[in-house]
Amino acid sequence: MRFFIIIFLFFSFCIVNAQTFGKSTDLKLPRFVSTKTDESNLRVGASTDFPIKLTYVIKNFPVKIFKEYEDWRKIIDIDGNIGWMHRSVLVNKRFGIIHTLYNQPAQILNRPKGKVIGKIGNRNIVKLNKCLIEWCHVNFTNNSGWINKINLWGVNKHKNFNLPFYQLIIDQYWKFIFLLINLSNN
Repeated sequence: MRFFIIIFLFFSFCIVNAQTFGKSTDLKLPRFVSTKTDESNLRVGASTDFPIKLTYVIKNFPVKIFKEYEDWRKIIDIDGNIGWMHRSVLVNKRFGIIHTLYNQPAQILNRPKGKVIGKIGNRNIVKLNKCLIEWCHVNFTNNSGWINKINLWGVNKHKNFNLPFYQLIIDQYWKFIFLLINLSNN
């Protein structure tokens, strides 16, 4: 009996933690991408024969792909709009949208948990350079800095993105420095 329970728990764990991959691209699903042009149609179905549900009129608008069918991608946007887009109007460049509670501007910091160097309003689109577990380094016009992920739509929570191989060393260095500062203050 224990053997069957162990086997059941093992397969349950595997199913819960299994990654889903797109049938057309073999890339992970869901994943974030952005619109390629200033005019991108979202359709009711996976063909040009289906009516247009809405048209995105801004380049680099982030969307989340959660299903694939041949050259078509089923997406959801920040507002919950769901539909199909042709792969030719999507690009794998990463952008995010500022999305804060109560329409407050998001703070831009010089480093994660650092000094505030600016603010950016809701619904602005930012270029995602790299993301730590809770923070993303972004560009907006000619400015750059770090924004807490809770203020961004277009990035997976609690996942790293586009980090250099030496980032672990940098993280450990700063943890050690903060530990020394805390010990010296006590």
